[in-house]
Amino acid sequence: MSKEWIQTRSGKKFFPLAPNPADVDLADIAHALSNICRYTGHVSRFYSVAEHSVRVSKRVLHLSSNPHFALWGLLHDASEAYLTDIARPVKHQPAMAAYRAAEKKLQIAICTRLGLPLEEPAIVSQVDMEMLGTEAHHLMQPIHPEWGETVPGGKLPDPIPIARGDFMGWDPVVARVRFLAWYDRLRPICWEKSEIVRSFLLREVAAEMARAA
Repeated sequence: MSKEWIQTRSGKKFFPLAPNPADVDLADIAHALSNICRYTGHVSRFYSVAEHSVRVSKRVLHLSSNPHFALWGLLHDASEAYLTDIARPVKHQPAMAAYRAAEKKLQIAICTRLGLPLEEPAIVSQVDMEMLGTEAHHLMQPIHPEWGETVPGGKLPDPIPIARGDFMGWDPVVARVRFLAWYDRLRPICWEKSEIVRSFLLREVAAEMARAA
């Protein structure tokens, strides 16, 4: 019997190296991504993959006015819910070819389950790179002068202006709720998970109210 599986937040048995699309669960993805810190934790405050994903998705929608592209942006790092986040300079080394292959296979399973096209839209990659400069500016000062040499183009992108009062570094529960709520806004009726998302949000709100009482 294979032992190459992990237990997810919902209690599912999940095989990251041989993923079954039927086992992919949006609530599990949101939970895991909200608890994984970007940049291997080397940030001035906790900044989750879930928050990054929401920010990428909203930027994609702003630039493209295409909700399908925005949904891809929200889920572009969804495989990390089952494989975790690895620093870009490490992930793209030849020695990490097996990891990249597993990541690709897992992303295909996620796309299949959630009804997304298998190819990532070019604008998602573009915005993902833009966010690197923004996140570095807000969360990683002082920035090492040679960091740009590690990214495509040899230069960190200029930071994207963010709204006054927009605080980068959401609490994991906030990131999880916003991730699920944004998904539900982009895909309100096309998949049965929408009802699970609404149920989850109601539970989170009830729990927050109970803690505040």
